[in-house]
Amino acid sequence: MRALVVEDDPVVGPDLAKALAASGLVVDLARDGEDASFKGGVEDYAVAILDLGLPRKSGLEVLSSMRRGGDTRPVLIMTARDAIADRVAGLDAGA
Repeated sequence: MRALVVEDDPVVGPDLAKALAASGLVVDLARDGEDASFKGGVEDYAVAILDLGLPRKSGLEVLSSMRRGGDTRPVLIMTARDAIADRVAGLDAGA
């Protein structure tokens, strides 16, 4: 099973990818929203783990674009944001 981790933090992203790989997943890491959109368009991931605060294109923009394009793969948002409005925005975008 393939997973896409989208995280720009130079410690969190690789650590999360390594932990998921240790559990048996094949993991690709994208460090910005543009890279995430590209990789998501050319690979068949079973799941995406998506940060919201990304360079070049926000996580919400990536997710909204996926859903508009008919992409129904599960997306888990991983973020430090904790406001209710952020949670609602993520769900509204398709997480």
